[in-house]
Amino acid sequence: MPVYELSKACVFPPPEYARSDGLLAIGGDLSVERLLAAYRLGIFPWYSYGGPILWWSPDPRLVLIPHELNIARSLRQTIKKGIFKVTLDNAFIDVITNCSEADRRDGGGSWLTEEMIGAYVRLHEAGFAHSVESWHDGELVGGLYGVAMGGIFFGESMFFKKSNASKVAFVTLVKKLTEWGFVLIDCQVTTSYLLSFGAIHIPREDFINILRVAKNITTLCGSWKQYNLETVLS
Repeated sequence: MPVYELSKACVFPPPEYARSDGLLAIGGDLSVERLLAAYRLGIFPWYSYGGPILWWSPDPRLVLIPHELNIARSLRQTIKKGIFKVTLDNAFIDVITNCSEADRRDGGGSWLTEEMIGAYVRLHEAGFAHSVESWHDGELVGGLYGVAMGGIFFGESMFFKKSNASKVAFVTLVKKLTEWGFVLIDCQVTTSYLLSFGAIHIPREDFINILRVAKNITTLCGSWKQYNLETVLS
């Protein structure tokens, strides 16, 4: 399959036109309008420093159904101890910056370029991108961020500086999304970490069909900072 070069218009080729590795298109920009257009179709940007913007729609797709979350016994015990304080949308820039730094430490590079960070900060300011933070003794020690649209949360990246910090943040997020009526979490890239929580692979066609309905579900919009977390992990 060919890789499509995007024009200035915020339009994409159909996701099923992606190559076998999931690459669909190249170019365009990272405006809020284009990013939202991409997510509505199940497409996301992922590229490296110095390279062009690449747009992906993998098949199969790794997803997690919120109410089917699997929590290991050891993690449940950690949660019960109350080691971490978890907040929503309290430190988005700090979270995405730490995700970028963690990516460089692990792989020698980062797909979270300065351009990408700026784009997701704008999405956050527009009320679509959100962060979940884990704190210990007043220090940010883990967290994650992603994009919410209708009843789907598109997970992007996470980091931790203290063992289990990002896991507690993730469990908190999933519990909250379940409470709010979200039907799916898009995990995008397969990792053993996500599989351990119960993430599964589904055909891209099934994912797109779910997305068509779920993106129109009325859940939340705007900042999540206002929502109380006291009962999330009970």
